[in-house]
Amino acid sequence: MSLVTQIITNADNELRYPTIGELQAIEEYLKTGEKRITTISILRDKEKEIIQKASKKLFQIHPEYIAPGGNAQGARKRSLCLRDYGWYLRLVTYGVLAGDKDAIEKIGIIGVREMYNSLGVPILGMIDAIQCLKQATLELIPEEDAKMITSYFDFIIRGMS
Repeated sequence: MSLVTQIITNADNELRYPTIGELQAIEEYLKTGEKRITTISILRDKEKEIIQKASKKLFQIHPEYIAPGGNAQGARKRSLCLRDYGWYLRLVTYGVLAGDKDAIEKIGIIGVREMYNSLGVPILGMIDAIQCLKQATLELIPEEDAKMITSYFDFIIRGMS
């Protein structure tokens, strides 16, 4: 749910008009719209590069994942891992676009630990993967946009922890 939708829904549920603080939050959200779209475009356009950098770093941290018997051994398993990295990167763009973490929580956090545990994927490895995605992303976006992006990666990391 976007910030605007969330504010309207909350006000309607409470049978009131949006507060001054809520209207100021919407105003700030609208002011940063162009910057958010530019940042999302960078993530979309640089997805392969971000994932490549992140996976290289992750496999340096955890070489056992690509070793014989590892969770990312072989081309097929590795491509499944990289698919998940792209999925999480996309979730971050949804959060940035909406100005809210609700979509990330509903789509990518609820049940994630159980899913990875049932698949035998180490949660620590996924947390490290998200950290690597975050770092690779921060290397490609303007420094002033880092704060906007960081909170969404951190939300995913906390959700997995």
